[in-house]
Amino acid sequence: MIDIPGTPGTLTGLVLRISQCVFAAASIAYMVTSGGFFSYTSFCYLIAAMGLQVIWSFGLAILDTFALARKKTLLSPVLISLFVVGDWVTATLSLAGASSSAGITVLYFGDLGSCSFEAECWRYQLSVALAFLSWITIAVSSLTTLWLLASG
Repeated sequence: MIDIPGTPGTLTGLVLRISQCVFAAASIAYMVTSGGFFSYTSFCYLIAAMGLQVIWSFGLAILDTFALARKKTLLSPVLISLFVVGDWVTATLSLAGASSSAGITVLYFGDLGSCSFEAECWRYQLSVALAFLSWITIAVSSLTTLWLLASG
């Protein structure tokens, strides 16, 4: 297998995993601290998708840290296959949650003008933006692991 930036078990792979975890956790934090998010199904779905993203990314960040500390490689075909499937599943769920929440945010708070509290609307928008940033980083990771699997 070839050495690609973002490969599991490398420093860039660890940075990608930590970024995914931080953006997803921040998205959850901003959504939960705004009142009334549970009234919208897409916001609840975003919380669930970002929660799964935090768990997946944190677990793989720990695995990357272990591999870096022990100077081990995580390039076995079985592990790469597992990373590909997990990354693509979490990427799909994250994109679906971020897109549906963005649609609701634009519809309710932009087009219909039903946002009475400006700070609350701002938190919804920031949560959605952070979810998209999390999705971008998981997309990079998933494409990297797919490329590794295809080249190996």
